[in-house]
Amino acid sequence: MSLPEGFLWGGATAANQYEGGFDQGGRGLSTLDIVTSGSQEQPRQLTVKDAQGKIRNISMYEGMPAYCQGYLDENQYYPSHRATDFYHHWQEDIALFAEQGYKAYRMSISWTRIFPDGTKESLNEEGILFYEMIFNELLFNELLKYGIEPIVTLNHFDMPLALAESREGWLDRCTIEDFLDYAVLLFERFKEQVKYWITFNEINFLNGYVFLGIKGKDLGKRAQALHHVFLASARCVMEGKKINPDFQIGMMLASAGMYPETCNPNDSMREIEVSRMFKYLYSDVQCRGYYPEYALKEYERNGWQLVMESDDLALLRKGTVDFLSFSYYNSAVISTKEQEKTSRGNMMEAVKNPYLEESEWGWPIDPTGLRIVLNQLYDRYQLPLFIVENGLGALDTFNEQKEIIDDARIAYLSAHIEQMIKAVVHDGVKLMGYTPWGCIDIISAGTGEMKKRYGFIYVDLDDAGKGTFARKKKKSFYWYKKVIESNGTSIQAKS
Repeated sequence: MSLPEGFLWGGATAANQYEGGFDQGGRGLSTLDIVTSGSQEQPRQLTVKDAQGKIRNISMYEGMPAYCQGYLDENQYYPSHRATDFYHHWQEDIALFAEQGYKAYRMSISWTRIFPDGTKESLNEEGILFYEMIFNELLFNELLKYGIEPIVTLNHFDMPLALAESREGWLDRCTIEDFLDYAVLLFERFKEQVKYWITFNEINFLNGYVFLGIKGKDLGKRAQALHHVFLASARCVMEGKKINPDFQIGMMLASAGMYPETCNPNDSMREIEVSRMFKYLYSDVQCRGYYPEYALKEYERNGWQLVMESDDLALLRKGTVDFLSFSYYNSAVISTKEQEKTSRGNMMEAVKNPYLEESEWGWPIDPTGLRIVLNQLYDRYQLPLFIVENGLGALDTFNEQKEIIDDARIAYLSAHIEQMIKAVVHDGVKLMGYTPWGCIDIISAGTGEMKKRYGFIYVDLDDAGKGTFARKKKKSFYWYKKVIESNGTSIQAKS
């Protein structure tokens, strides 16, 4: 079995976890710049100052109190500040990507490197020039002509701190215009270098102060803020097509597989409900162009009244995406019963799956689930799909020869690639490409750790931010190179 010619093999990262240089090149602060490191047991903390001027930390997953504001504490360690320092290692890193044979590289642009306070009045030309160098290196390296296609995410959890503090970010409709100014500038400046764009990363995970800029725990405010995000995405599609009709502009969904715990019809119905509100609401709006009835009924039951302008629904219809990209790491078992044994790795209601092994971070390992998700999404939308995140977060250790033999990562990825190929060749799914997550070690978004590593390339950095940032190839580096060279026909590792 083989994939079609032109299949986009590559890797994926995000600016807030990889780029670094938070105080260099004119970049402004984002909300993630005031989020500390954490662990599996200890959630990452948001540094805030309360009305009495007291500085304290709260969980990034809690609601930001209305009487607090985000605060940068010089005594804290914030992993995103330096991350794994792509800002100073980009030429070295891109050369490594090219050595592996990448056809594509998924990355994000930092909103606050372009507009430091989130608005066009703060335009930072130095930020534009930085990304121009990146794209030119990927595509047109003078000596080697890497020819790596950039897949650019406009917003990967980057909320300008200034907008979060001045107007609660996406809760304010004005943020749509600010984001559109940002997107249109990028479309115009990079229309020759970038063909593939993604509007928002894992739109179904956007929540709270860090990702949306909203304060408090009112889920009605989240629904309103997300309505503005949907509109911003739709308008990006419309404006982008005016600038370059050949642009391919997609959405991005966090798409775990979901199963009912038993054949009890109540479990099956609960799985449908969770899948709808956790996943399909977001892709239905962006792929089909309207709010589905099940979501409107849920909003009504909760008393969430969306404030809309007269042309909002028409904009959603006109601004549907060209492709659906998604992340897939694991699956979840959904039940109507309260369970003591929850699956540690899932960010949703779930119970332990006795048929699956789990990663060191408690994430169920389910390669067949990827094939199921590919079929579900393609059947539902009949749009090209793109797997832009998939991978195993694991501890990496050196052997006596100072090598990293990451066989568990190779086993995880090879099993998922095998199921991906079956979805394409046997099931007929139209798939654009595959870019495993954290192709080089980066900061974990959920925990802020470095020890939870995904990459084919090791970066010398620990959880406290100490290290040389030196790069080293792991065993999986050479394995994935052969996978790309063979267009997926050589996925089994040789011991």
